[in-house]
Amino acid sequence: MNDSNVGVDVVIRPMHRGDIDSVVAIELQAFTSPWKAETFLGLIGRTGAELWVVEHSRVGVIAYGVLWYLLDQGQLANMAVAPEFLGQGLAARLLDHMLELACNRGIKSIYLEVRASNERAAELYLGFGFREISRREDYYDLPKEDARVMRIEL
Repeated sequence: MNDSNVGVDVVIRPMHRGDIDSVVAIELQAFTSPWKAETFLGLIGRTGAELWVVEHSRVGVIAYGVLWYLLDQGQLANMAVAPEFLGQGLAARLLDHMLELACNRGIKSIYLEVRASNERAAELYLGFGFREISRREDYYDLPKEDARVMRIEL
């Protein structure tokens, strides 16, 4: 679906157990080493974990994000948009929501890892003020690839 008005038809809300099948379906399309349903289920309701979905009024869940935190540091652990909805600003809206949430939780800095070849995601993060602080050699499998470690100070 390439709906130019997709933004007016979506809400960002907490992830529920009933969302897991849709989230895992996106995860399988987005990543070569996807998280399992049990991983998401184990995080829902856990203190220090925030799981959010972008839900389209006609299609259902089309994106999700996972932020976990301890004290004043957080990690953007996972975020993906269904392939047919890429390029419509959904990742930016979700990231903005999660950064605002982090500020409200007293989080001072957020870290993330992104594949070195994932320029689209890296550009999104840079645009929000994340900076690359290091690389992790051979961090990812399938295929082996370095991770760009990024951080933002809130």
